Amino acid sequence: MSRFVNLELGGESEDQSQNQGAVVKDEAHYSAEALGAFQNGSFERALRMYSKVLEYNPNAAAAWTGQVRMLIELGEFREARLWADKALERFPHEPELLAAKAVALGRSGDLQGALAFSDASIEERGDTPYVWLARGDVLLARAETRADYCFEKALLLAPGDWFITWLASRIRYFYEQFALALKLLQQAVEWNAGHFLLWLELGQCQKALGLVGPARESFGVARQLNPHSTEVSVQLEKLSHTGLWGRLRGLWRRLFS
Repeated sequence: MSRFVNLELGGESEDQSQNQGAVVKDEAHYSAEALGAFQNGSFERALRMYSKVLEYNPNAAAAWTGQVRMLIELGEFREARLWADKALERFPHEPELLAAKAVALGRSGDLQGALAFSDASIEERGDTPYVWLARGDVLLARAETRADYCFEKALLLAPGDWFITWLASRIRYFYEQFALALKLLQQAVEWNAGHFLLWLELGQCQKALGLVGPARESFGVARQLNPHSTEVSVQLEKLSHTGLWGRLRGLWRRLFS
């Protein structure tokens, strides 16, 4: 069964066997579930929850956009492009949807098309943090220094928001700008120190920069916050095999990033 069929059908029918009287499961419920899954890095689950939203309201533009964004987070850029096209048939002027299409194109190598869709998202009065994060993403794909302004703009639109700061760090990390991603994650951790995923990704940035000791400490905090995370165990195991070459490579990244 294709990804599109799963999305059309609402993914897994995970709630059908549950007591229908326990929780009111409607559009608002699944929207909240989708956002919660997104914020916890559970992108597959968020994808399913956005699909459930559309079962209740096929005209929920935010859910269509959410699906495209989750496909991007999952690295499924081709399907993200195709799903964005399907959504844009319904919402041709939706700024965040246009922005998400721009990111999918940029990460797929269509740099000219990415910039065109990013321009369109801004022309549609798109002045949200995500529109500017997406533009920064596109400009990084094009290796343009103007990307820094876009990230600054996004963060100014969401002051003190750990979630937007975390998303900015993920974009920086994707383009291997580990030092800049690290700074953003340190800020996000300051605002939400109890979120295990932030500590996990902080450790990954530190590891990429050859900061083995701090990485071990960050992974340790992540393990305390989520003792059952297999990803933390995997990262600690990898860290134990980081030799001199890994440290030198990290030093090189710190010096020239």
